[in-house]
Amino acid sequence: MSSCIHLLPPVSFPFPSQPLPFSRHKPLYLLRATPTSATDAVHVAPSKLVSQSRSPEWWIDSLRSKVRSSLLREAVLTYVDMIVLGIKPDNFAFPALLKAVADLQDMELGKQIHAHVYKFGYGVDSVTVANTLVNLYRKCGDFGAVYKVFDRISERNQVSWNSMISSLCSFEKWEMSLEAFRCMLDDNVEPSSFTLVSVALACSNLPVTEGLMMGKQVHAYSLRKGYLNSFLINTLVAMYGKLGKLESSKILLGTFEGRDLVTWNTVLSSLSQNEQFLEALGYLREMVLKGVEPDGFTISSVLPVCSHLEMLRTGKEMHAYALKNGCLDENSFVGSALVDMYCNCKQMLSGRRVFDGIFDRKVGLWNAMIAGYAQNEHDEGALSLFIEMEESAGLLANTTTMASIVPACVRSNAFSRKEAIHGFVVKRGLDGDRFVQNALMDMYSRLGKVDIAEMIFGKMEDRDLVTWNTMITGYVFSECHEDALLVLHKMQNLERRAGEGVRRAGLKPNSITLMTILPSCAALSALAKGKEIHAYAIKNNLATDVAVGSALVDMYAKCGCLHMSRKVFNQIPMKNVITWNVIVMAYGMHGNGQDAIDLLKMMMVQKVKPNEVTFISVFAACSHSGMVDEGLEIFYDMRSNYGVEPSSDHYACVVDLLGRAGRVKEAYELMNAMPLGFDKSGALSSLLGACRIHNELEIGEVVAQNLLQLEPNVASHYVLLANIYSSAGLWDKATEVRRRMKEQGVRKEPGCSWIEHGDEVHKFIAGDSSHPQSEKLREYLETLWEKMRKEGYVPDTSCVLHNVEEDEKEVLLCGHSEKLAIAFGILNTSPGTVIRVAKNLRVCNDCHLATKFISKIVDREIILRDVRRFHHFKNGTCSCGDYW
Repeated sequence: MSSCIHLLPPVSFPFPSQPLPFSRHKPLYLLRATPTSATDAVHVAPSKLVSQSRSPEWWIDSLRSKVRSSLLREAVLTYVDMIVLGIKPDNFAFPALLKAVADLQDMELGKQIHAHVYKFGYGVDSVTVANTLVNLYRKCGDFGAVYKVFDRISERNQVSWNSMISSLCSFEKWEMSLEAFRCMLDDNVEPSSFTLVSVALACSNLPVTEGLMMGKQVHAYSLRKGYLNSFLINTLVAMYGKLGKLESSKILLGTFEGRDLVTWNTVLSSLSQNEQFLEALGYLREMVLKGVEPDGFTISSVLPVCSHLEMLRTGKEMHAYALKNGCLDENSFVGSALVDMYCNCKQMLSGRRVFDGIFDRKVGLWNAMIAGYAQNEHDEGALSLFIEMEESAGLLANTTTMASIVPACVRSNAFSRKEAIHGFVVKRGLDGDRFVQNALMDMYSRLGKVDIAEMIFGKMEDRDLVTWNTMITGYVFSECHEDALLVLHKMQNLERRAGEGVRRAGLKPNSITLMTILPSCAALSALAKGKEIHAYAIKNNLATDVAVGSALVDMYAKCGCLHMSRKVFNQIPMKNVITWNVIVMAYGMHGNGQDAIDLLKMMMVQKVKPNEVTFISVFAACSHSGMVDEGLEIFYDMRSNYGVEPSSDHYACVVDLLGRAGRVKEAYELMNAMPLGFDKSGALSSLLGACRIHNELEIGEVVAQNLLQLEPNVASHYVLLANIYSSAGLWDKATEVRRRMKEQGVRKEPGCSWIEHGDEVHKFIAGDSSHPQSEKLREYLETLWEKMRKEGYVPDTSCVLHNVEEDEKEVLLCGHSEKLAIAFGILNTSPGTVIRVAKNLRVCNDCHLATKFISKIVDREIILRDVRRFHHFKNGTCSCGDYW
């Protein structure tokens, strides 16, 4: 505004007792009207002759007319001319003048006019002027001045109360605004529809339970008084949407015949914010069919729908409409929404073209482009644009910027000192912001320092849903799955306490919460908890969300419920390639290779282009099913039939496919034929595993030497080599490998199994006796062992890779974690109940053999998931056909 302030020459006032009090000791400063030509550059006071030819009424009408025409600076200068010419302002001039100053948001000028109001005697008696002063200070952001002016109004009318309540809402004093509404009623002042608009806005920002209770009262009051005009209905629609009662919003919309563009935009925005994306598109179609033309706000509300559902074609149609109708120039949010949509649809170049085509780039647009780069892991692009924003554009990063930059710094190899960004955040004074704190929590979790993330989480006073989701994600990423479920439990308790009257916003799990926590249920085989989350998703219309649906498909598959996995898959209305990959992997881990191949063909029929992960899933399915020739055929046709170039991961899968089938030499040749520059560590690891299964000592030694040079800190490589030596009776060499492993400081991950019972997930570690039922379980296993021997069970002691006596080997076998978990399941569940166990390592030959006998003796179905695949044991047989 300073560019519009100009020094005027001193003037002499015709009323010395009533000067305009800008300053007694400084020159006069006033906002000057924008000149229309070079000759208008200097404002010239009107002559006395002009003043005599125009009445005071003319001047006041001229002032008010200019305000109505939004000629705000001209209106202020008209007021200056009046004072210079001795025209005394009246009760009509000041409200118009104060409105002009309020729209200019010039606090200093407003204070000067306020002083002049008092000099001319309108400071106390005129309620109209006082109401306008309240509005002035509201727009200028001075809450203290608003309160003082309102407090001094002796006879407050409806406009006074409306101005005060509206001001309190502007300052986000939601509870105070409702208290002011109560005082208005106590003062016997009848509310208007404008009052109720502000009150409904306040209700929408209260905790859910309280907001709905009071919001419904406002709705009922408006019905009783007949105040339901378009402004109030639009506000009520937005209120119900924000408080999660979309059905009420839709019912209100359906009963309102005078729906205008704002009404439709309000509903679309509410649906989009509540993640009801398909329904939002339906309402957009209905809106257009009814002849309501979308504007920039409509486009910016619907583009996030296209972004989330990755509906690139619809997004492009929106883009074309925005260009045709000038929405990009009129509404800065449209440009940001377009950038976000293109980046979310992986069209980074299109997003950048939109960004480059907008010349007036506000911080929001920069943030959208930086976020797009960061979300697509183009981290160097995000960091470069961040530097350009600060250095070239001269814009300071805000909390939204840093929420994208922090994760980009974590992933970028060019940014080596990861934690230094925390220092930058502190230096800029942004570390107290919740969004930045969330990003920092995520950063430390990804750096393996979940304890620091916990510390930040613990110190946060204002935790929103994103904060809780971030902490859950941190635990899941760090494989602390029990802690993740515990945090979810605390979240749900907070929500229940809110329902009992604690003044706190309800923390209702959303789609992000569900898609984040479901992998923990899958990892722990916590089927009961997974089903509980599924029921919640159905109840809250989240089950058909593509991300939640994909996570549910994965959870059911990893908990051993393949039929439920497929059922959920079939119910997802819009599937993306991730959804297809999950179901293909599901069939693969259950050993149904042909079904996985059929799904690949179905993808092609439905025009869903497979990606690299799809083929990894297909090859894994073929590997677990022994479908070697089928897998090889797909591998060699990848480029020509599917347009996907084989990567090092695909070679590793095919090496595993050949090696698992005993074709170790072919697998070795394929690995050596990998293109130059490919990372061979995955293929070597697969081949070493095959050498262990088929006791290929010679190739195994060569592979292990190469592998230990590439990855000297991976425990499984040492363990596999030691096991190869042990199986061959080369105990000295096995001991030497273990010694070398110890010298390197590499520790073997202990065998661990989980089983869900009731609300708990019980964890068993091989050889550990810390579980409360350990003694009882061992006694039961000893009894079961005798029954198994009578049925023909002979322990496979080759699985004990220590040079000890046979009877000692049998004792060690009895303590394997999966046997303990299965025994726990038998003793703690009713007869006929399916027992589900998950293990972190590959199941050994003896445990596999023993579980077949156990399933027959106790007449139970036992579903065991190891690190590779599922084994369904029933009546003494396994679904894998002893091929795993």
